[in-house]
Amino acid sequence: MTTTPTSTSRAGRNLPVAIGVGLALGALIIVSHFWQKWLFLVVATVAVCIGAWEVIQAMRPVGIRVPALPVVLGTAGMLTAAYAAGEEALFVAFVLTAVLVLVWRGSEGTGAAARDIGAGMFLSAYPGLLAGFAMLLLAAPDGQWRSFTFLCVTVASDVGGYAVGVLGGRHPMAPSISPKKSWEGFAGSVVACVLVGMLCVTQGLHGPWWAGVVLGLLAAPASTLGDLCESALKRNLGVKDMSHILPGHGGLMDRLDSLLVDAPVVWAVLALLVPVVPAVR
Repeated sequence: MTTTPTSTSRAGRNLPVAIGVGLALGALIIVSHFWQKWLFLVVATVAVCIGAWEVIQAMRPVGIRVPALPVVLGTAGMLTAAYAAGEEALFVAFVLTAVLVLVWRGSEGTGAAARDIGAGMFLSAYPGLLAGFAMLLLAAPDGQWRSFTFLCVTVASDVGGYAVGVLGGRHPMAPSISPKKSWEGFAGSVVACVLVGMLCVTQGLHGPWWAGVVLGLLAAPASTLGDLCESALKRNLGVKDMSHILPGHGGLMDRLDSLLVDAPVVWAVLALLVPVVPAVR
């Protein structure tokens, strides 16, 4: 099906549909954060497990047979363990997932096993382990705002980079990986991240403004790196989108890419620079 020029942006998206889906996802995220924060654990776990499944399916046409059940169950276990019991539990769950992938695939025979096991280990870390850091943010006493800050700065990076890149992008950042990503767009990502980081840290977490600046300066490149990594993965697999589950966006992994790499960065910055408060106002 073709789209009319008025409905498709210069970046190749059906912009009205993409905005509508984005607003719906945003509403779901806000409600799940600030009504009962454990609901966001459920939302995130479902989304990340579907994202892992998308990558597993995208690998099959190129002959990579990742054992799906251990990866998906392990991903759910990692997010739950991180939320319920902290960093140590997250890494224990990751190790157990990796062992299960090894045993499961090894029991199916040795043909191309090393490649399949390697891909399974990769998918145990990306998305599972990385997404676990988002659940560490959520689990804190002021976790609603820590997690929401993480999401806001990542979205700010995407929106700032997209807007500036579409309007004024002239110098490609990595043309062989993502031709539409520009250095001008990256500058827009940095500015947007810093502004949103300052706002969220000072107003939501009652931390110092400079911590928000540091957060923005580190989150923008991490978010951009996450986007480029998934673009490189898709090029290697020969797919444009991981799936078509989200109209105007592609697959869930196409929305999670920046978030996954950002999660440990935001967790570390906030843990070091913004003290946890016992209650959210």
